[in-house]
Amino acid sequence: MKIVVTIPAYNEENTLPSLIKRIQKVMKANKYNYEILVLDDGSKDRTAQAAKKAGASVYSHPKNYGLADTFRTEMQKAVENGADAIVHIDADVQYMPEEIPKLVNELKKGNDIVLGSRFLGKIEEMPLLKRIGNIAFSKVITQITGVKITDGQTGFRAFTRDVAQKVQISSNHTYTQEQIIRAVRQKFRIKEVPIYFAKRKDESRLIGNPFGYALRAWINLIRIYRDFEPLKFFGFFGSLILIVGFVLGLYLVYIQFFQGGVFRHLGLMMIDVLVLSVGLQILIFGFLADMFRK
Repeated sequence: MKIVVTIPAYNEENTLPSLIKRIQKVMKANKYNYEILVLDDGSKDRTAQAAKKAGASVYSHPKNYGLADTFRTEMQKAVENGADAIVHIDADVQYMPEEIPKLVNELKKGNDIVLGSRFLGKIEEMPLLKRIGNIAFSKVITQITGVKITDGQTGFRAFTRDVAQKVQISSNHTYTQEQIIRAVRQKFRIKEVPIYFAKRKDESRLIGNPFGYALRAWINLIRIYRDFEPLKFFGFFGSLILIVGFVLGLYLVYIQFFQGGVFRHLGLMMIDVLVLSVGLQILIFGFLADMFRK
């Protein structure tokens, strides 16, 4: 079995050499047939040169496309390079390369995706906002898939060639969650293993502004429901609007019988008709979207 260890990287020339050396050590100790592939997402520093010097293969984007595009590229290139299994690990050295065998062993047992769960293992440090966001995302994934997931956002995961080829990622925002949701719907087997999550030694590139991170996290939660549970998403808003229209209608009935008729409130009547129509249309759209959901 050939294992391709993929590392997405953006301006990580300082962290990559030591990370690559640690990966090489553990892969050689376990006598794996392996390759280390660094996906340089248009770095402005010497990320590509540092990775090559450390002994990794490198594929570079001409500019910074973001994590989702980089993830799609790494799956494509790993398959082209003959991977039977792909181990994805972030470049920030918060995940322990020494735990790669944990993930590989679960693939050998017949699982298709193995997630390194920080919440089942030990977290050295994680900002509160990020911790809350991760827990919320994982609960949403659990509700949508019906499979208990404790860490759907983990940057340390392994999956088979079959998953890389068949689970197509379309989102530019929620690719880590999308892979899990689509894999479950395609009846792939998913397993979580506890891992150690270390404190980052330099400033996080993800949470520069904690409030901006929180806003993006909630927007992405909404996107997940919109894309994968459209009936629940549109049904909630449609039902809420219909309730407003129903309450307004009851008020108009009250006016008709106890305050001399509704003809002096034609504007309010028109608003109520509009509200009820919008609510009904949103519900219908939810049913249609559910029929053609991804």
